[in-house]
Amino acid sequence: IASRASGGEVLNAFAEQIPWLIGGSADLSPSTKTNLTFDGAGSFEAGNYGGRNLHFGIREHAMGSIANGLALSYIRPYTSTFLVFSDYMKPPIRLASIMELPVIFVFTHDSIGVGEDGPTHQPIEQLTQLRATPGVLTIRPGDANETAQAWKIALAQTSRPSCLVLSRQPLPTLDRSKYASAEGLTKGAYVLADAVEGKVDVILIATGSEVGMTVEAFEKLKAEGVAARVVSMPSWELFEDQDKAYRDGVLPPDVKARVVVEQAGPVGWDRYVGQTGAKIVMNTFGASAPIDKLQAKYGFTAENIAKRAKEQIAG
Repeated sequence: IASRASGGEVLNAFAEQIPWLIGGSADLSPSTKTNLTFDGAGSFEAGNYGGRNLHFGIREHAMGSIANGLALSYIRPYTSTFLVFSDYMKPPIRLASIMELPVIFVFTHDSIGVGEDGPTHQPIEQLTQLRATPGVLTIRPGDANETAQAWKIALAQTSRPSCLVLSRQPLPTLDRSKYASAEGLTKGAYVLADAVEGKVDVILIATGSEVGMTVEAFEKLKAEGVAARVVSMPSWELFEDQDKAYRDGVLPPDVKARVVVEQAGPVGWDRYVGQTGAKIVMNTFGASAPIDKLQAKYGFTAENIAKRAKEQIAG
């Protein structure tokens, strides 16, 4: 299930219980899955000021500004659009942080997974911009369980805007009886899957839609006797909030062989993989093609991840 779809289900479940949670999209709610559909939700409009769905129109900057105003009035607002259009929202996101407003900005269609829509709609540098904005909490969940946790974290904020970055394409929902609990998201990064004997030869770091393929690569390496660890890192900010002991426990400083997998730009990942770590990221704009062809073209496959991991171990 795409994280935009699971996110929509979680949003509706919360909104039905939180009457002051209202929001909408920049004319994209059927795509962002943020329409509130429970009985009585309705649309905010003339004659129905109790409606919960706001129709902002195709004007992302105004949408963010309106949400800031609602937050100042003690309403809990959320907005939604495609991640590539976060460019139009930079000023209101920045101001939400300066004013310490807990606005929730939902961004879907978060990578080259957009496919045939092509490079004009495939975000590359936008995650870097969000992460670089002081005081903004950015979360890119890897499956439905992490998405539920991401919404919990965002709704718990009282003085910090949150950006939830969600996929267009379906993602596997990981078996949490086999892999670690998605509650690890609350710490920003956590050990999702680990070497059986505890000795780790290589660390595989992934976010969002790349977590599933990285787990697949982990299983391939495990079958070959390679001691790998998978770290799901949905939020840099939450991870940096943890103490050094926790951070070093997730990313042991003595394990230098590291691979990061993210369908976005490379800026900032040296902090976690070092100067010698491998980065399977986007160093160019994307292209218009089916998602499987794009992932193969840019190296986002379990086979390539496993190959780069073994190269890291070999030095």
